[in-house]
Amino acid sequence: MSMQITTTHSAIPTDDARLAEILSNPGFGTHFTDHMFTVEWTPAEGWHDARITPYGPITLDPAAAVLHYAQEIFEGMKAYRHPDGSVWAFRPEANAERMVRSSGRLALPELEVEDFVQAVTELTRVDERWVPDGEGEKSLYLRPFMFASEKFLGVRPAEHVTFMVIASPAGAYFKGGVKPVDLWLSEDYTRAGRGGMGAAKTGGNYASSLVAQQEAYAQGCDQVVFLDAQEGRYVEELGGMNMYFVYDDGSIVTPETGTILEGITRASIIELAGKMGHPVTERRFAIEEWQEGVASGRITEVFACGTAAVVTPVGALKTAHGDTPAPAGAELTMKIRQALVDVQFGRAEDTFGWMRRIV
Repeated sequence: MSMQITTTHSAIPTDDARLAEILSNPGFGTHFTDHMFTVEWTPAEGWHDARITPYGPITLDPAAAVLHYAQEIFEGMKAYRHPDGSVWAFRPEANAERMVRSSGRLALPELEVEDFVQAVTELTRVDERWVPDGEGEKSLYLRPFMFASEKFLGVRPAEHVTFMVIASPAGAYFKGGVKPVDLWLSEDYTRAGRGGMGAAKTGGNYASSLVAQQEAYAQGCDQVVFLDAQEGRYVEELGGMNMYFVYDDGSIVTPETGTILEGITRASIIELAGKMGHPVTERRFAIEEWQEGVASGRITEVFACGTAAVVTPVGALKTAHGDTPAPAGAELTMKIRQALVDVQFGRAEDTFGWMRRIV
């Protein structure tokens, strides 16, 4: 623990009755805990003034660089209540390491891995009562983020940067059970190109996906899938999820990284599936291979993964030129999903060393 963190507790914390009501049906990203973490950076002082304070609005100058040049990054992760009442985070070091990589791409200062983990740990401890029990896959979603808070108008890396962590109780992503999602193939928009920001977790990537997501909704689909920017042929990822293709011999293919986000869940599934006897190959994957594989029966399952949904089966692929039906099944998809959530919620032994105890 390298940061000296001061803590100011809320004078008006959420009362027990209201908290119980929220935790019974938390939704996602709607309710927030009583406190937040903040630390600031300047070239002269480095990271300083680390503090946990009551949750509330932040004050930004209208000329704050983030508002004009979008110099910001973020992470998404969860803490889980185990059956014995303890609270655990899932691979926080991996999120910290990815934020370091994102910082490099967005010309932001690096926050040391141990400081990142300390920040999310201490905030979760202060707001431990907001961590729901694991029934129905409820958890505490943690959102660390970093942004250019310097007051200036000029295109250069900011010299005042703020890192914060907020937390929000989260319910199961799928109410009523996991269901396949239908996808719309975007042929007019791409998520990222060579040399771009695709591998960084920055808001601009998500903002650029929204118009394509609107198209997907208009076509009756749940999500949009993007192709590579160079040839418009190779599958990259969904608006916010990584993809996998299961073959009839039990092998699995996932699009290689470089212009896509290296998801923590994605990396975990590669390890988990391999241990289950299903080797995962990372390579370029053409849209024709998807379409022809499903048609021939060689591709038996398609699934996507992310922090919020964990793992979800993929149904039909819809395009402007015709549709590809849903694959034959989702048996392995659901086995992988169950194995992962069992580790996260403490129902199975963590043989990978992924879980970190907080409380």
